[in-house]
Order: sequence, then C-alpha cells, then structure tokens
Amino acid sequence: MRNLDFAPLYRATVGFDRIADLMDRVLSTDVAQPTYPPYNIEKTAEDAYRISIAVAGFSPDDLSVEVKDGSLLVSARKATDEADRTYLHRGIATRAFERRFALADHVRVAGAVHEHGMLHIDLVREVPEAMKPRRIEIARANGATKVIEAKPEQVN
Repeated sequence: MRNLDFAPLYRATVGFDRIADLMDRVLSTDVAQPTYPPYNIEKTAEDAYRISIAVAGFSPDDLSVEVKDGSLLVSARKATDEADRTYLHRGIATRAFERRFALADHVRVAGAVHEHGMLHIDLVREVPEAMKPRRIEIARANGATKVIEAKPEQVN
C-alpha cells in the first residue's frame, strides 16, 4: 500500500482537517474489515438515516450504544450462562463485538430500538441556522440596497 503525505494539504487549506483525517483513516484502514454482525445503513428521509444491526441472541441489556468524538460505537457483551448447556449444533453467534461508525458533522443519534433480533439506530442531520442559506444585502453606490436570496444549490 502506498502512503500519502498530507502535509501540503495542511499548509494550503484552513478548516479541512476533518476531510484530511477522513482520507487518512480510509487509507490506513485494514482491508480485512470485520463482517460480524451484519448491518444495513439506509436513508429514511432527506436528513434522516437508520443503521440496522442484526443482534440475534442479545438482549437490550447486553447492548451498548455510545456517541464519542464524532463516531458511533455499538458494542455487545453476552453474559456467560452457558456452563450448563450442551450444544449439538451452534449456529447463532453470540460472541462479543464492537462496531464503529464515523458520523458526519451535525449528525446526532435520535434513538435506538431493539426489536425482533435487530438493533435500529436512528440518526438525524440537523444543520445549524448559521449554516443555512440566508439573504445578503448588497449596497449600491447611490445608497439603495438590493436583497439577493441565496439558492440552496449554491450554498454547498
């Protein structure tokens, strides 16, 4: 794998630290990503998302959902009460896991629901008022002002 040096990017830009960190994280991530447990990420509305994780065999008490430093951490630890059980076939994996998702700016976790062996985590993107399009007054040389409304496709 080739290592990239982002030092010129840091010298020539201001405020793009998250993008550079994201690129660095993607390029340094190990190719063999864990596949357990399986999950889906879906867009449920314009600014709403849902992560669904298959957690068969885990109760809500065994699961933990945390948001820390711009990432969502989902983990599970199963209480070991299997000393008195003898399995002839064991196909349901209840091993401990930890899954991390990087959250974009202004995305917050709205809630989590455990139902039918699935953990559903709802996410909402809330853009602050300061970042939404706004009207800018342009002063004219003769003292009159003209109001121009910014279009959403221009403010990205």
